[in-house]
Amino acid sequence: MIAILARLFRRGRAVAPAWIDGDQLRRRLTAGEAIALVDVRQPEEFNAPPGHLPGAINVPLADVAGMAGELSASGRAIVLVCKTDRRSARAAADLLAAGLKHVAVLRGGTDGWHQRGLPLE
Repeated sequence: MIAILARLFRRGRAVAPAWIDGDQLRRRLTAGEAIALVDVRQPEEFNAPPGHLPGAINVPLADVAGMAGELSASGRAIVLVCKTDRRSARAAADLLAAGLKHVAVLRGGTDGWHQRGLPLE
């Protein structure tokens, strides 16, 4: 009975997303690493100044879980982005719960990226 309860509680435990800072992400992108940048803000935020990370695609938070299959099909590591990092952390939890493995959150989001003077489109 104890073994069964242990397995049940272990299954319910959420996997924490990995975190990546702007400098680390910039180095990996510059090195040509295959990374899918997914910005989970609403389209109007994604397209508004100061902009979004170069090469990012826009998949609003509400749509992320439904896109898990398509995002994993690319075979690339996924880095989730939003304005700060709260929504992208929720999106990462959704993708990890859907079984995706290589998922990270950009610490500080586009605000942090912009504050470092890194380029936005």
